This record gives sequence, C-alpha cells and structure tokens, in this order.
Amino acid sequence: MSHTKRAWKLQEFVAHAANVNCLAIGHKSGRVMVTGGEDRKVNLWAVGKPNCIMSLTGHTTPVEAVRFGHEEEIVVAGSVSGALKIWNLEEAKIMRTLTGHNASIRSLDFHPFGDYAASGSMDCNIKLWDIRRKGCIYTYKGHTSSVNCVRFSPDGKWIASASDDGLVKMWDITAGRMLTELTEHTGPVNVVEFHPNELLIASGSSDRTVKFWDLETFKMVSTTDGDSSPVRRIFFHPEGQCMFSGGRDVMKVYGWEPAKCYDSIPMSWGEVADIGLAQNQLICAAFSKTNVSSFVVDLQRVKPCGTVPHSDGPPSPSVGVAPHNMSNSSGRRSFITERPPTTSTRQASVPKEEAEEPTHDKDDMSDESAADIQSPAVYNNIFRPKSKLSRSPTRQSPFMPPPEDGQSEIFPVHQPASTPAPVTQRTKSVTKTASKPSVPPVSKTPSATPVVKAVSNPTPKPNSTPAPPPKEPDPIAGIAAEDFLPKSAYGGSTPSGEPNEEEVLSAVLKGHGAMAQVMSGRSKNIQIVRAMWTSGNTKTAVDSAISMNDQAVLVDLLNVLNLKSGLWSLELCATLLPLVKDLLQSKYDSYVMTACNALKIILRNFGPVIKSNLTAPPSVGVDISREERYRKCNKAYSVILQIRSDMDKRQNLQGNVGTIFRELQILMNNLE
Repeated sequence: MSHTKRAWKLQEFVAHAANVNCLAIGHKSGRVMVTGGEDRKVNLWAVGKPNCIMSLTGHTTPVEAVRFGHEEEIVVAGSVSGALKIWNLEEAKIMRTLTGHNASIRSLDFHPFGDYAASGSMDCNIKLWDIRRKGCIYTYKGHTSSVNCVRFSPDGKWIASASDDGLVKMWDITAGRMLTELTEHTGPVNVVEFHPNELLIASGSSDRTVKFWDLETFKMVSTTDGDSSPVRRIFFHPEGQCMFSGGRDVMKVYGWEPAKCYDSIPMSWGEVADIGLAQNQLICAAFSKTNVSSFVVDLQRVKPCGTVPHSDGPPSPSVGVAPHNMSNSSGRRSFITERPPTTSTRQASVPKEEAEEPTHDKDDMSDESAADIQSPAVYNNIFRPKSKLSRSPTRQSPFMPPPEDGQSEIFPVHQPASTPAPVTQRTKSVTKTASKPSVPPVSKTPSATPVVKAVSNPTPKPNSTPAPPPKEPDPIAGIAAEDFLPKSAYGGSTPSGEPNEEEVLSAVLKGHGAMAQVMSGRSKNIQIVRAMWTSGNTKTAVDSAISMNDQAVLVDLLNVLNLKSGLWSLELCATLLPLVKDLLQSKYDSYVMTACNALKIILRNFGPVIKSNLTAPPSVGVDISREERYRKCNKAYSVILQIRSDMDKRQNLQGNVGTIFRELQILMNNLE
C-alpha cells in the first residue's frame, strides 16, 4: 500500500512503575530497546511491541544510563550511586558489577572490538573499564562539570567526551592523555558522535547548534544555524552521507561542507533520547515520566537519502543536489576500522599506566541481580536465536504508517487489550437495553410518556406527537451520565425532560461546597502567579507564591520548575530551599516527592557551585558580586545541612520516599 507520510508515531506505552531516566536503541538491528528508571530496573523491549521482554534488577539506586553492546548481546547500565552493571542477554544473567565513580553515571559506550567500556559521570570524570577483568583501567580527568556523553572512535583509539562545561575533549586511549579540547560551543554540550568513516566528529549543544570538527587539524569545519531548541541527539547515516539532528519538536538533516540543511521534519517527540536505523527507516525513541514513545521516519521521503518525492511542506532549495561527501570529495582520511589481531588487542587499546583498583560501593555490591524473562517466546527469538543468520535485521519488514485520512486502518500498530464490538454486532444488545429504561418517567406529561411508548410500541397513536428515537447508551462504556444523577434532577428545563448543564452541575456539586471553594481560591492564586510569570519576572512570581502561604500553590509552582530545570538560578535556590525543607515534612506523599525532585535538581545543578564558592580562598579587594554569590551559597548550604540531619532520621523509610531520600543522601555527600 502506498503512503505519503514521512514520519509517524509508532507507539506509546508505560515502561516503568516510576519515571524513566534513560533509553537506548540497539544500533545493530534497530529493533530492540532498553530503558532504565527511577524504579531501579532495566527493561528490554522489542520496538513496536507493547510488552516487556525482560526486566533486569539489582541496582539499589535509580538507573541513569543504559547502552547495548555492538552485537546486542550485552547491556550495561549505570546508576545514581556511580555503579555499573553488565548483563549477558543470551545467558540472562549478570556478568559484572563495576564501581568507582563518586556520582551518577550520565553516559556509556562500548569499545568497537575490545572487551572495554567507557563511562562519563557527574563527578566530571571518564573511566575506561575492562569488562572481563572487572576493573577500571584508567580515569581521564579534565572536565569541570558533568560528562553528558562519551563515544569511542570507529578505530577504537580515541574517546570523545561532551560536558556541561561547554567543551568537547578528545582522549588518546593508548597514551592515556588528552589530545585536544574543542571550545566553540557557548552552552552545555549534550551529545557527540564520530563520523562512521571519515576523521570527522559532530557535537550537539544546548546553544542550539551542531558543530563539525576535522580530526586531522582539530579545527571546526562548519556550524549550523541556531535551532529553535537545544540539540539532544545526533546520528550519522551509516553510509556517512548526512547527519540527523533531533531537537524538541523537529528533526533536521544536515551536511557540513559547507553547512547545509537538506531537510526538516516536524516531530512531536518532546526530547528525543536515541535514534537508530532499520530497513531504511529511522527508529527514534523519547520518554516522558513513566511513558516511552517510539517514532518512525521514512528515509525514502527525506532528502538527501530518499528517491520518492514528498508533498508535505515547501520544496527545499537543495532538491537535486547530491550529498557533498558521498564520494568523500573532501579528501579527508578515513578511520582504519579493521579489528587488530587478537593477541595485540589489549596492547593496542590499554593505557600504559597500571589498572586502578575499583572503589567498592556497598549499596551496589549485592548479589541480588536477576533477569526476569516476561515474554519467553519473544526473548528466545531475539536473544537466543538458532543461528546468527536468523538475527539479521533484513529478515524483518519495515514498519507501516498509520492510515491516511479517510482510509481504513489496514496495518494497526497496537491493538488495545479489549476492543468494542462493531455497531452491527451491538444492535440486539442496544435494543434490549433500550427496552428497559434506566430512569423511569417522573410524570405522564406528553414530553415524557412518548419516550417509553416509543420503545415498547414503535407505532405512534393517531394525532399524537411523534416520539423521539430512544437514546442509546454510550457504545463503549454502556452507561449514561444520568445513571449517576439523582432522579429529582429530571423532568425540568429541556423539552425531552432531561436536565440542562446547570442542573447537572448543581446536582454534582451539592455537598461539595467547601472543596469547591478551596479549589476556586487555589485557582485564583495560580492565576495571579501565572500573570506575573508570563510578564517575564520569575523571581516576582515565586515571591508572590510564597507570600500566599499556600503549600498547594507552592507545589504547583515547584512542579513547573522541576519540569523546566533551566529556570532555576542560585537566587531561586536560596529562596526556595527553606520552603522545600518544610514540604519534606508534609503528611502528603505527593508534596514530599515534589520537594525531593526540586532538591535533586538543586544538588545536581548547583551543588558544585555551592561547594566551590564556600571553599574558594577570599578574594583580594572588594568584589560585590562575589560576596553576594557567597551569601546565597552560604544560605543554601545551611538549609541543606538542616535537611540532611532530618533525612538521617528518615532514610530507612520504605517505598518511593525512602528510595529518593537515600538517593539525596548520596548527592549531599558530594558537598563535603
């Protein structure tokens, strides 16, 4: 069946019992996905299927980073405590637990052909791990803020790292030292990727640009124009002809010599977490709270990859232009990606320094790691194939788009658990239901009696008012709203004897006046805060919410700030921390969780700032801005110490609250 859609949403499903923190697609097949969440689980999925294949447990803190091995036979996951766990998927058991980082893991990658992995952490360090020997080989130090992304080069000789400090650093694995740092970005760098063939690297940043760098000269080749949102994910086409960039609501296709946008595809994915390729389709995935969404982009209809014309949107000025580097016309050298001999793999890949001894984290050294196979048939088909040939992605058909407007759905993506019967099959049941009205007539007025007679005797009497057809119940639920209303609400204002909207609302609100008054007052307060917020003065809106002395309004405001962590500032931290401390003592779990999430953002984003300002030596002369910054940091630190003493007494609580309290304790330890 022909179609004209270029991109569509494949599915959305609940992936974890708590918020999802990370996601990765298997890049060999593009058909498997792994997620990690606040519930400390690592779940595996088949793209396009709603059911979990396998759930991996063992982490004692939330999982923050996940990654498939190149053959999709192993998975590594990093947690808030800084521990890594590596699972063998074919044997359904844990291989290793690696510890050494002092803060949350943010990014992971596997060596292209050696038994090594790399991790980047909020402790600003990058570690190279020997998977087989269960140890850290080397620690690369140089970043001054959280490391958001680490990637091995295709030849396995370099590591590229991207950080919140706005830098991209290149590390020589063999020499164990930094080669260079790339400094043109003006905001945190979120992602970095190597070109699959050429000595070229691309980096995407919160400054809304993608920059391309030549790895022979370590100079910037080109940069894209500012996008409408931060760049969260980039992905080179496996043949190297173009690069795909994912922002909040759009995917763009770029070339780099010169910088050129070949195509732009509107997407509704929010913040894309990973991009893969399968059967000439891009498989993209994003997460929000407990849900994971997957999307498909048909490359046949995307320039410069596609050959099928498309009609949605104005034509691009680059139509008919061949991609600039398909023949490697730049003259740039390529990576030598042949695997070295087995006997020299270790010597060619490991730094000269001796391996470090790992520092063990007691919280993550338990042996209670397990793999719960929830879909045995799917698991055996994917991870225990009869032969390696059966895992070839070419054997699977591409995903089909949803039907066009006016067409029937021939290729449904996901059927719900229960589907309502067709109308033709429900005719008899509707008739039986209609013959027994749920609400008896209140009076024998002409407006009421024909309704009953129309059901029991379809032939109206002469000179009588024609009866309206019987009202069928809701075809899906089988119930009507009047079933939940008192009988006294009928027989009133409408010609059919049914209540109007005002009567229904009056009946529903009866007995709930106090709650309605509370909600009305809360709505007014929120509108006041919103008016100040939209005027552009966040600090004034926060002060106004505080002055209202209403914890519900404050919780609503914190939920907004938690969703948009970029709105936080050091001044807001100092202002809101005392109120966060009060919310942590609330009897309502939802208030406590909101306060914990706010405290987590403060500790992650401003903990290093607070620590550095309090421990810095006094400045020479008068520095008003430094003194003001020191005052705010000192105020925030004193409140954090009070919160910490309270948490010491409550960290043994069970459930989600106890879990997040223990996580916050780990983050507070970094302030010491």
